Order: sequence, then structure tokens, then C-alpha cells
Amino acid sequence: MLAAISQYEFLQNTFLTGLLIGLIAPLLGTFLVVRRLSLIADALSHVTLSGIAASLLLSKKTLLFAGMNPLFFGMGFSVVGALAIERLRTVYSHYQELAIPIILSGGIGIGVVFISLADGFNTELLNYLFGSVSAVSRTDLWVISLISVGVIAIVVVLYKELFLLSFDEEHAKASGIPSKGIHILFILMIALVIAASMRIVGILLVSALMTLPVAASMRLANGFKQTIFISVIFGEASVIGGLTSAYYLDLAPGGTIVVISIAILLVVIAYRHLKHKFQLKIS
Repeated sequence: MLAAISQYEFLQNTFLTGLLIGLIAPLLGTFLVVRRLSLIADALSHVTLSGIAASLLLSKKTLLFAGMNPLFFGMGFSVVGALAIERLRTVYSHYQELAIPIILSGGIGIGVVFISLADGFNTELLNYLFGSVSAVSRTDLWVISLISVGVIAIVVVLYKELFLLSFDEEHAKASGIPSKGIHILFILMIALVIAASMRIVGILLVSALMTLPVAASMRLANGFKQTIFISVIFGEASVIGGLTSAYYLDLAPGGTIVVISIAILLVVIAYRHLKHKFQLKIS
């Protein structure tokens, strides 16, 4: 396989992109899970589907959009969906969780309409739904690289603010932290990472890469920074294992990545259970 990676550009693009996604998805996912907003990833992934379907429809019906990378449409829709969620959370101040199913339902509905107008599913759309080893272009790699650099830089610079907002939003506001602006920036980062991850993991499965490694690391870590570190390790292991399995077994990488993530989670849960029983026994 290493020989194939050195020989074929699409495999280089896929594995480099996968390594970047395995880093930034769990990194942001840790903050997302702690803030109990993990379902936002599902909502934005479905909005991204609408953007992809719209791009494929326009490229099919209009010469002006022929050849355009659907990644950009997906990002645009995802960003708009993120801003819409934030706006709805303000409108329904006492029932903020309503914003997520509203946008999720809208994303599915609009996506189905665009898919119907484009005369149903095609191979390219299926690649976006479940991921594809061969679909990642050099342009996708550069875009994801820029997003990764931006996400890491923002997390490093605003780590203290993000940490406080995640655990005690009221205290953060009282401390003078511009919580609304930082929250909007955070949710926009989530939107871009989800859109960027769709080539590898697939739109319908991308939220799993932001939550499953975090869920596993929370069973092992003793602090927040350790949770981030372990979740990134699990995320990278899931991506590398998933892409390798997809290559050899000719499967959609999204499914193999998620299956390995679940396997890691189950192993960690079993380990913690056995460790707890052993401690009880010797005590």
C-alpha cells in the first residue's frame, strides 16, 4: 500500500486529507461534546448535503457552474446553516435546542428537492454521502489544509475563552469574554470542518468522527487537555485504519472509519469496566 501511495496522487491526497481531518474533527468535537451541542454536527452535515446537491444540479443544468468543485457550495450552505442555528437559538431563547432539529429537517428537505430536480442519485453524490478513497483532489487537500491551519490557530489563541465558555458560560460572560462572537466563530469552524470532511468520511457519517473519539477519550482522560490529546489519537487511528481497510476491501471509507471508531469506543468501555471490577475485587 505504501508503494501505491507514493505512486498515485489521489491516494496521497486522500491520506494527507484524512490525517488532517483526524486531527481537527476530534479537536473541535471535544469542545462540542462538552458544550452538549454534538447534534449540531448532524444538522450541519445535512445542510452541507443540500449544498452538494445544489452544486451538482447547477453543474448539470448550467454551463456557468460546470466543473465547479461542489466543496465550495457545501461550505457555503454549511456556513449559512451555522449562522441560522445561532439566530434560531436567539429567537427561541428558552428552547434553544429547537434550532438544531429545525435546521436538520430543513437541510434534509432542501437536499431531497435538489436531488429530485437533478433526476436522482448519481455516483458522485454517493461518494459525498459515504466518502470515497479516489474522490479527493489536490484542490480539496489545499482547502482542507488552510482550514486546518485556521482551526488550530484559533483554538490555540482562544483556548482559554473556549474552555471557559464550554464549562461555565455565565462566568465567562461575567469575566468580559465576548461569548456571542466567540460562539459564532466556533460554530463557523464546525461548519467548515464538516464540509471539508465530507470527501473522506461522507456527509452522513462525518459527525461520528467528531463525537466517537471524544466519547472514547472521556473514559480514559483525567483532564480536558488530556481528553483532547487522546481523542486526536483515536481520531487518527480511526482514519488511518478506516482508509487502509477501505483501500484493501474496496469499501466506502466513511463506513470503515466509523466502524473502527465504534470498535475503539467499545474496547475502551470494556477496559474501564474490567478495570473497575478488578479494583473492587482487590479492595
